[in-house]
Amino acid sequence: MNAGPDETAGPDARTQELAAALAATRRRLVAAAESAGRAPEDIALLVVTKFHPAEDLARLLALGEREFGESREPEAGRKIARVRGEVDVPFAADMIGSVQRKKAGGIARWARRVHSVDSLALIDAFDGAAARALEAGHRDERLGVLLQVSLDGDPKRGGLVAADLEEAADHVLAAEDSLTLDGLMLIAPLGLAADDAMARIADIRAGFMERYPGAVELSAGMSGDMDEAIAHGSTCVRVGTAILGPRPILSP
Repeated sequence: MNAGPDETAGPDARTQELAAALAATRRRLVAAAESAGRAPEDIALLVVTKFHPAEDLARLLALGEREFGESREPEAGRKIARVRGEVDVPFAADMIGSVQRKKAGGIARWARRVHSVDSLALIDAFDGAAARALEAGHRDERLGVLLQVSLDGDPKRGGLVAADLEEAADHVLAAEDSLTLDGLMLIAPLGLAADDAMARIADIRAGFMERYPGAVELSAGMSGDMDEAIAHGSTCVRVGTAILGPRPILSP
């Protein structure tokens, strides 16, 4: 696998498809930022490559992308290790999906940041996993943590209700040798208008940052609601389908 298609032969059809989708998404991000009176460069585009092959990640690297989101471990770890071993381009990969504690060790080997932390037990698991990864040389900086917020308290979708954020944040700060408290993350609940959901997380974030001023990140907004998220202060939008298309159909 190369960093991208042979430039002498021109980009392949998939690379052209990805390039067009990326350009459209970045235009959308810029328009939403400017409409909100924000600088587009203050909003990270995290390209969600879950379910898609290593070859697509390599194509995106060749197109200039450097920040990616994954949600399935150990598949993500294998994909990222392969690309890092074969493509001489540095990039960051974040864990954005729900996490089982038993998989914390694998995730701590490759993730820059975990967006979906929603329990004290999970914080403890990542504390130990990140400490071991640092000691073994698998990572050279602490693992970033975003606390996932639940606006509706639905346990099936994960997240902490606002009243539980302070305890969780203090738990992360207590693990300062291995973890950093970076901010909050939201997956908008079903049945709530996107603008209402993003307005609510903005209010929660404002109160959270009064106590934790260093936790500046807000990971909110996906393909369907990134415009509303940007309008309400998101610093990172997680976009997969709008760039890579629907998940591939896997052979049985």
